[in-house]
Amino acid sequence: MSEASTRRKPNQQSALLDTELEHLPPELRWREWMGRVEAVVFAASEPVPREVLARVVGKNCNLELIIDDIRAELAGRPYELVSVAGGWQHRTRKVFGDAIHAAFGTAAGERAKELPQAEALVLMCIAYFQPITRGELSSFFGKEVSRDLIGMLRAQDLIASGPRSPQPGAPYTYVTTKTFLSQFGLDTLRQLPDFEALEDAGLLSKEKLLAGDIPAGLASGECDGEDDVVGDQAP
Repeated sequence: MSEASTRRKPNQQSALLDTELEHLPPELRWREWMGRVEAVVFAASEPVPREVLARVVGKNCNLELIIDDIRAELAGRPYELVSVAGGWQHRTRKVFGDAIHAAFGTAAGERAKELPQAEALVLMCIAYFQPITRGELSSFFGKEVSRDLIGMLRAQDLIASGPRSPQPGAPYTYVTTKTFLSQFGLDTLRQLPDFEALEDAGLLSKEKLLAGDIPAGLASGECDGEDDVVGDQAP
């Protein structure tokens, strides 16, 4: 048999899997679906979207209820199933953050992956005002935002090119990515704190941004006090 003939496309592989499980009684069928969903999330290195999970369960399976039951069973475990970046992912509960940092040689309580102030400020503006051009970012800060700085954010997959701007020359705009959502513990951009509400509360303003006053959590990859640690594998 040739190598080409042994390869199967993802849809061919899923076609070999019995997803309906009609031979099983309802309770055992549900338990099998739960196990499959959790196994797929466990094996993935990034958030798993709904359409991927749907490949391993029956067409009449309610994935939301499956997820709810899995999360209920994990209530006493040191990790949980969270909705992030448009998918689902196992993450260690924040209460164990210090233990994990200590185990891997990082001082307890020390924040990892902290962004330099300049990158954090530009990233925040892109997150709130996307799609936005480099020229518009430069106008906001009153000084040029360098291509190198944009390049560093792109290299970390926190931003990507957006649609062309209608401005003369049709410059590229920049938008945040799924990696941005995942790193900051967000499922969608709608979960960003409302910018106008922050201004009204005196917690954020253009003057504060220009002075380098970054809201807590932005530079360290946390949002709304979350400190979950991504777990490629769960204990």
